[in-house]
This record gives sequence, structure tokens and C-alpha cells, in this order.
Amino acid sequence: MDTLTERTPRVVSAVKLLRTAERRKTGRFLAEGTNSVAEALAAGAVEEMFFREDSAERNRGVIDSARTHGVRVSAITERAAKGLSDTVTPPGVVAVCRTIDVSLAEALSGKVAPGGSGSGPQLVSVPVEVSEPGNAGTVIRVSDAVGADSVILLGDSVDPHNGKCVRATAGSLFHLPIARERSIEAGIEALRGAGLTILATAADGEVDLDDADELLSGPTAWLFGNEAHGLAPSAAAAADHRVAIPIHGRAESLNLATAAAICLYASARAQRRSRRGGPGVLA
Repeated sequence: MDTLTERTPRVVSAVKLLRTAERRKTGRFLAEGTNSVAEALAAGAVEEMFFREDSAERNRGVIDSARTHGVRVSAITERAAKGLSDTVTPPGVVAVCRTIDVSLAEALSGKVAPGGSGSGPQLVSVPVEVSEPGNAGTVIRVSDAVGADSVILLGDSVDPHNGKCVRATAGSLFHLPIARERSIEAGIEALRGAGLTILATAADGEVDLDDADELLSGPTAWLFGNEAHGLAPSAAAAADHRVAIPIHGRAESLNLATAAAICLYASARAQRRSRRGGPGVLA
């Protein structure tokens, strides 16, 4: 097997996918690391895979899996691996994947997620104008962990195929439907049309999360605002309820990913208890 260099045309083309414009033009993106690549392979999203020569043994499982899936696999030099990564220490394996976002209608159909009943979504995570890829990726990972039906990025939000976002999802990007909608108003209207009660996180919310179990037990969409300034007043006002997370210590506030984790966990727990007709635990 020939080892590809940073000058090999296929590597040069893949490197361009580090840029948003190239991802948008080609409908492809890069997934780095054994875990992310393995999940991308399981989802059938990988078109080509590269591995650094000295990482072949420790990545043997994912390399063999790629070949089993009929994916083209190539060894690359260390310099080529560095060019394909936006991290200080490249993980040694990277895959060229087809972009995985779906339409807003598909994300709200309740039929896309594994095990979906087709009766409509029960829990949807909605980051609004989130600009930090690490935060967006963490929200996607948390949404997957609690069993949310989908994640919908509204407004001028970060590209979920951004390298840092993909890494932060730890493979969850390939587990549940991800949609993007530039119009916040259209997105909220679609959420409401899907039968979801829309909740917005707000420090001065009229509902306390500790007292919201009955509200959370039904189909719910959570709006999470931008890291710096939160939800725009118009988006918060468009929600059915504004919910405050009680802070019992001296912390002034919670960051986006933490707030999302608390709210999504509370919703998932309330919904499972409701389905079981009594107290339950989130597995």
C-alpha cells in the first residue's frame, strides 16, 4: 500500500474540508479519532478514511471495520495527518464523511431516531445562535445521552460539522437527527406545529425547574441561548414558558452546556416517570 503525502490530491481535497465554505460546497466533512470514525462507519456516513502509518496497530479495529464496509482506506504520512487536523496532536485516524444534517421537517417527524414510534417527537433540544463549537457539540452529546429525538440549531449557529464540534459530540453527532434553520421564527413555528410545548431557559423565568415536572412530562422543546447574551427577548417571548434553573449556592450563573444538561435531564426523567406511572430513573 502506498503511503499518501500532504501533496497527494485526495489528501489536498480532504484538507480543504477544514473550511466551512468547502464543507457547504461539497456536502462533506472530517471526523477525527477512533471513536468518532467508528460511529461514522456504523452510521454509513464514511466515504474515505486515512490513518497515520504509526497508528495502524492501535487503530486496527476501525481500519478493518472500514474495509469491511467497503470504504477506501489509505495510510498517510505524519505531515499529511497534521494537515488534516485542526488539533495540536492529531489522533491518527480521520474519515471523510457525508454531512449528516437533515431537514427541519424530518427532525420533527419522530421517525428518524432509532426506535422512534412515529407519533411525533417527545424531547427536542434547540440551541439558538450558539457560536462556540465545543458548546454545540456538548449539547448534542447530552441530547443523545438523555434520549432526545433530535437537535435543531436555530439562527446564526455554528456549523455542527466544524471539527471542534464533531470532537465534542464524542460520536453522538451520528446517533440522532441534527437540523439547521436560519429563521428562528420559522423554527419555533415548526416546533409548535409538531405538538411540542416550547420552554426557554431564563434567569427570571416564571417557572422554577424544581416545580416543573408536570410541565416537563409532555412533549417538550427546550430553547437554549447564545453563550454570551442568552436568548434574544423575542425568542424567549415566543416560548410557551420561561423556566429558571434554581441556583442554591453563590454561583452567578451556569454556562450553556451545563444549563442544557440540567434541563434535558429533568425533562427526560419527568417523561420516563410519566410513562411508567410513577418514580423512575434515567438509565
